[in-house]
Order: sequence, then C-alpha cells, then structure tokens
Amino acid sequence: MHLLLDHDGYLPALACLTDGKASDIQVARQFQFAPGTVVVMDRAYVDYDWWERLTKQGVFFVTRFKSDLKHEMVEERSVPQNRNIRADQLVRLCATTKTGASATLYRRIVLWVEDKQEEMAFFTNHLDWGATTVTAVYKDRWQIESFFKSLKQLLRVKTFVGTSPNALKTQIWTALIAMLLLKYLQLRSTFVWSLSNLCALLRQQLFVYRDLFSWLNDPFQPPPALADWQGRQLTLQWSAS
Repeated sequence: MHLLLDHDGYLPALACLTDGKASDIQVARQFQFAPGTVVVMDRAYVDYDWWERLTKQGVFFVTRFKSDLKHEMVEERSVPQNRNIRADQLVRLCATTKTGASATLYRRIVLWVEDKQEEMAFFTNHLDWGATTVTAVYKDRWQIESFFKSLKQLLRVKTFVGTSPNALKTQIWTALIAMLLLKYLQLRSTFVWSLSNLCALLRQQLFVYRDLFSWLNDPFQPPPALADWQGRQLTLQWSAS
C-alpha cells in the first residue's frame, strides 16, 4: 500500500494498493500533484526525469541525498549559525536524463546529527526555504510511519481475514475509512484526545444511546437516563406447559 499524507501528516490524501512487485517510484509517477505541493520522500524515489517534471510543474520535493548521485556544485551558500547545518549548496545533476543533460538547479543541504554523530544530506528543488526548514520538513516524513503504526495497532490491520485480492482490499479500505472517521472526530472534539484512547473508548459507546458529539467534548459524563424506560421494558411471561 502506498500512501500520501496531507500537509499536516494527519490524513491520507492519496492511496494506491498494489501487489508487492510494484516499485515505489513506479507508483509515485502515477500521482498528479497540484502546483505548490511539497512531496517528502525517502531515497527509494530516485528518478531524474520525474524530479525534472515535478520542478516544471511547480511541485516541490524534499528527500535524502544519495551518495552516488553525481553532481556539480554551482554555488556554496552561507549556513545559519548554531543550527548544525554543515553545508547549503546549489548543485546541478551531472547524469543525463532521457531528454539530455538538465540545467535545473537543486539544493544539497548537509546536517550534523549530534546524537548519532554523523552527517545527513538532504536534496530538494526548493531554492528559497531556509536550510533548517528543509531538514524540519523531511523530519515530518516520520508521520507516515506513525500512521501505519496506528493503522496496524488500533484498527488491527496486522493479519487479514481473507487471502483473495478483493478480501485484502476490502479490509484495507475499510480500515482507511475508519481512520478518516476517527481523525475527523478527534479534530472536531474540544477535548484533547489521543487517537488510541478515542478508538478504545468509542468502541464502548456503541452500546450506549447518547449524543456522540456531546460525549466527544465531555467523555467523563455518565450515560444519559432514558425517559420512561420502564414503560418500554418487555415483560417476561411464563406459560404453563
């Protein structure tokens, strides 16, 4: 399953279900992004022509810089002080694309990661952001891992109830729809819910007749009393046999 989360990293904006033979970059080429979109991706999405096409469409991307990307430095930019930025460079890819050598300029940003005692290099076609903004945007890519973790743990997409393609797709799409509803309720509520608590307690409310949004905002209130419940209680009658 391939997911594209929205700009807040909360909800899937696009989803594509494929078999295990489809590579990440093959799926990514099928997506159409609006101008101004920022695509954050890992190093599996290396495609010079695709990067070139995104840039011409006004779509930005941030990814990790692979050490085997052949490039030439065009300009060495100044780096911010006290931010662990080791380098901010304008570069041009040396490798040729299908349409020939590209003159498009990209940025290579090198960050020193203190806790790991190593450098991390990032690659983007956004030429105006600050270097620390680029690294912060890439850090938000972890939201996709958190989303998959929630999907597996909260909605039990660990094992499948069927093995046919239709059964798998039904279970996955059902889980995604349920996640959309959960996130909507979480964002709609004035109470500060964690997604795990909301999912667990919401299951209990299925057995209580109450106003959902009232409970969302005040989950510690007791269940409302039902008027005239005694009159609607069915009478148990015995018959002599």
